[in-house]
Amino acid sequence: MSIPAFGLGTFRLQDQVVIDSVSTALELGYRVIDTAQIYENEAAVGQAIAASGIPRDELFITTKIWIANLAKGKLIPSLQESLSKLQTTYVDLTLIHWPSPNGEVPVAEFMAELLEAKKLGLTRQIGVSNFTLDLMQQAIDAVGAEQIATNQIELSPYLQNRQVVEFAQQHGIAITSYMTLAYGKALQDETIKAIAARRNATPAQVILAWALQLGYAVIPSSTRRENLASNLLAQQLTLTAEEMAEMATLESNGRLVSPEGLAPNWD
Repeated sequence: MSIPAFGLGTFRLQDQVVIDSVSTALELGYRVIDTAQIYENEAAVGQAIAASGIPRDELFITTKIWIANLAKGKLIPSLQESLSKLQTTYVDLTLIHWPSPNGEVPVAEFMAELLEAKKLGLTRQIGVSNFTLDLMQQAIDAVGAEQIATNQIELSPYLQNRQVVEFAQQHGIAITSYMTLAYGKALQDETIKAIAARRNATPAQVILAWALQLGYAVIPSSTRRENLASNLLAQQLTLTAEEMAEMATLESNGRLVSPEGLAPNWD
């Protein structure tokens, strides 16, 4: 099993907005949809998927367990509820969305529950999100690196997260990048715009191609058909070694997602 390289994110999209985004994306050829319990859109995502008529085995659906559901006795029932909302008997990937604040639920406990969910057939693969080096090591100690499909982390040209990437890759754990466009901030970057102009591409395509070339999975979201279609074309763009080196210089520890009371001690 592996993580598909290109998918659709649904963070901050709800109700008819997410239904339209998912429906359009599926029409355009997207087959990977990323959602989460805390997004409060699983039912709408499920509705759009069901209406599409696309066979379930052609889709790759990811959801994430919220911190309130990490404890033994809560995680599996919460995932079953997610499956009900998504109108499916399994998801392809289930992630721990954030580590338990202050270690309230031990990593070993929720990873064991996640592995049990996999054994029960509720999810094909399991993984983590927003995990630091220390937390990844704890997860590996709990279930083995071979069980952890991915660490989904904030990763953009401004936050290249190299320590976490290197550690994950050393252990065979794939990286999924979220916030790849830095909330749209990176689309205005002069270096990126110059590369885009040279390559007759959009800044978004350049950024997504950069992440894909580094071996990361990406899950950009959009509510506009033209952007959804354009983003897909990033898969056909290959940056030169010089352009990749230019992108590497943009690292500035520009973290945008660090919720108080939720974020771990970042590396």
